[in-house]
Amino acid sequence: MRISTIQAFNNGVQGLQKNYANAIRTQEQISTGNRILTPADDPVASVRLLQLEQQQSVLGQYKENLTAAKNGLAQEEVTLNSVNTVLQRVRELAVQAGNGALSQADRESIAAELGERENELLGLMNTRNARGEYLFAGFQGKTQPFVRQADGSYSYQGDEGQRKLQIASSLSVPISDNGKKTFENVINAGRLQLTPAAPPFTATPGSTLQVSAPLVQDEVAFSGVTPFPNNGVEVVFDVAPNQNNYAIYGLPRTVGDTPLPDGSGTLDADPDKADSLVFRGVTLKFSGVPVGGETVQLSVDPTQQKRGILDTIAQLKTSLQGPASGFQIGDAVAVAITNLDHGMTTVDSVRGEIGARLNVIETTQTDNDDVGLVNKSVQAELRELDYAEALSRLAFQTVILEAAQQSYVKISGLNLFNKL
Repeated sequence: MRISTIQAFNNGVQGLQKNYANAIRTQEQISTGNRILTPADDPVASVRLLQLEQQQSVLGQYKENLTAAKNGLAQEEVTLNSVNTVLQRVRELAVQAGNGALSQADRESIAAELGERENELLGLMNTRNARGEYLFAGFQGKTQPFVRQADGSYSYQGDEGQRKLQIASSLSVPISDNGKKTFENVINAGRLQLTPAAPPFTATPGSTLQVSAPLVQDEVAFSGVTPFPNNGVEVVFDVAPNQNNYAIYGLPRTVGDTPLPDGSGTLDADPDKADSLVFRGVTLKFSGVPVGGETVQLSVDPTQQKRGILDTIAQLKTSLQGPASGFQIGDAVAVAITNLDHGMTTVDSVRGEIGARLNVIETTQTDNDDVGLVNKSVQAELRELDYAEALSRLAFQTVILEAAQQSYVKISGLNLFNKL
């Protein structure tokens, strides 16, 4: 086969260039520490590396969300702890106010402190976070959630939304609780109506019987297997000489109805001692002397099923500030104490939910960190260079390049004129 001089030169140059490019590429790998310099070096590994980098970027965003969620929930937990502390003090004041030996001045002093605690609670319920948004306003972060009305009552201006943050590929965690759920949806122990509204019984001549406001003290019994009747009940006292005996009928009551199975009792003979009627979770107190034939009805008021914590404190304060009978003070205190207990239970329930969310955040953060470490390990295996193999390969490529250079010099010096 004939090989022209130009062909020999071209073959030699191409060989030198190829060997030089291989050596240079290996040297670049060693200097960068990366096995893959371009996607063409390993297309499959390059695609996998791109996927891992995207996943690492998502994990970075999840990490920021976890930090934001943890900080938000920690602030909410601290705020609710403060609310619970204030509520415990308010309950202590309510118990003190129930002391029948207190003077009006003493009750007004308690009412004054209740007013200060009320303002403190209002401030806590309108707490803002680091971004200037109200913690308990739901989605309406820029709207003050609790506003005091002209009559001293309170209205909730937020909504029932709950903000969430995504902290994993298929997991979002709530980072807030709306004020309606936390402070307003509190079961009202004074949700029963009394008819007549303010005994004594002027329609029954000679009767000195007085009746307290009905109080739902046992929610389990009130709504249990044998619940309090939805339409209410009527307490009927027998005619003389059995006027101290009473029976309880379901409403509506018609002639010939029999008393409810667990609805009967007898007042004691001491008119100065209050008697308690306990019926399916509802407590009613009687004082005075009946003459017989008195009736009183208890019915559920659908508009009073819930009462906010601030409204409970405001109503107790108002009751203590003005002149009132012992029964009225006792009624206000009994309702306030029971409602405060319900309110603290609700707040504690939300605090429990926050604790559960913080636990989820902690475990998710650990899981995400573990996934990140695995991703980095896989990336290292796909991208990083094996230096021992690369240095050995470079030495071998250097030998080949030097041999090619020497052979090219010798071959390029050959021609037919040297033989003449």
